[in-house]
Amino acid sequence: MECFATFVMRVAMILIALVVIPARISSAQSPSFAHPDTTTAGWRPLYADDLSDAEFRAGTWTCTDGVFTASEDEVLWAKGEFDDCTLDLEFKLDSGTNSGVIVYCTDTANWIPNSVEVQITDDSHQRWATSPRTWQCSAIFGHLAASQSVVKKPGQWNRFTINCRGKDITVALNGKLVTHLDMAKFSDTKKNPDGSEIPEWLSRPMSELATKGRIGLQGKHGDATIWFRNIMIRESGSK
Repeated sequence: MECFATFVMRVAMILIALVVIPARISSAQSPSFAHPDTTTAGWRPLYADDLSDAEFRAGTWTCTDGVFTASEDEVLWAKGEFDDCTLDLEFKLDSGTNSGVIVYCTDTANWIPNSVEVQITDDSHQRWATSPRTWQCSAIFGHLAASQSVVKKPGQWNRFTINCRGKDITVALNGKLVTHLDMAKFSDTKKNPDGSEIPEWLSRPMSELATKGRIGLQGKHGDATIWFRNIMIRESGSK
């Protein structure tokens, strides 16, 4: 009887493992995502190649053969305000790059606490690999980590699709849906809902931020360059 009971227990443990282990694996994987066809109706470039429809400090941003880059840590702001929209763009990293895509900004002079930033980093670099996950690529900076890191190593082009619908923001990178944010859940300035710490310079609760504002690209932060291309937008209601 004792041997039989041991056998039954072992079988039960195996059956539980067969259920639990695949569940853990699937929860750690990000769903596949089909990036949009930006040649279809409703899509348009966010910036002109001559930068005539952008706001930035003179001499900091350039565009050559459709590739945008900055020599300093200055934001390239698109003119006008945007609410519900989808952004689709490509970016390429330098070793150690730290940049971002900024949405819903209501104060360009003090944008960090007054916007939502989708982080761009070289996660293969030691500095970012050892940083909090909310500081790594595809995270909502300081608030919500991506489900996994799928950013390519420096020198390769990555593709972002960022969908903004009110307080709901999703981020897809390189064919994976990696981040899904509900701004309404982030009502504190000290701790995120998962208990992780919020940087002190993010001094406004994200739940209180506007869901309409400026869009910008962060430039060269530190010694590492960032490059962007094919920066397209489709606003809600576009056909």
